[in-house]
Amino acid sequence: MASGGTETFPDLGKNCQHRDCNHLDFLPCICDGCQRVFCSEHRSYKSHACPKSDLSRKVIVCQTCSMSIETTGYVGQDEDAILEKHHKSGNCDPTNKKKPICPVKGCKEILSLSNTSTCKTCHLKVCLKHRFPSDHACSRGVSASSSSSAADGGWKNFLRCFCFKTEQQKRP
Repeated sequence: MASGGTETFPDLGKNCQHRDCNHLDFLPCICDGCQRVFCSEHRSYKSHACPKSDLSRKVIVCQTCSMSIETTGYVGQDEDAILEKHHKSGNCDPTNKKKPICPVKGCKEILSLSNTSTCKTCHLKVCLKHRFPSDHACSRGVSASSSSSAADGGWKNFLRCFCFKTEQQKRP
C-alpha cells in the first residue's frame, strides 16, 4: 500500500507524516510551511514542530488612511518601505480614515458590517438600535404617534366587531 488509502481505494486519504502518528486521515492538512501532510491533531505549526513556522500573517496599519496592509509576502523589506509603496500605489485615501457612525442625533455607534441596517422607507444606513422608522425620525415613514393611533383604531374596530358577533350569538 502507498502513502494512504485502503486496499480497495488506494488514493483515498493520506497518512499523517508526524514521526509518532502515521494516522490515516481522509481530510488531511498540508502544512504551508514544510509542505508535509498531517492529520487534524498535528496540523498546527506547534504540534508538529514545523521548522518553517515563521510564516504567520502580519499586518501593519497605515496612519494616513487606516487601511491594514499584509506584510507576509514582503520578505526582507522593512515596514517603512512597505508603507511607502502603499502611499505611491494610489490606494491610500486620507478621506477614508473616519469610520462611518450612525447619523441619529446623539448616537455614536460605529456602523460595521454586522451592525448596519438600511431603512426600507428612507434608505438611511443606521445602527441596529435605530433600525425602526420611529427610532430614527424617518423622513418618509409614519411617525410613532400616528402609527400607534392607527394601530389602536384597528384594535378598537376588531373588538367592536368581536363584541357585536358575540352579542348576536347570545340572542335566541
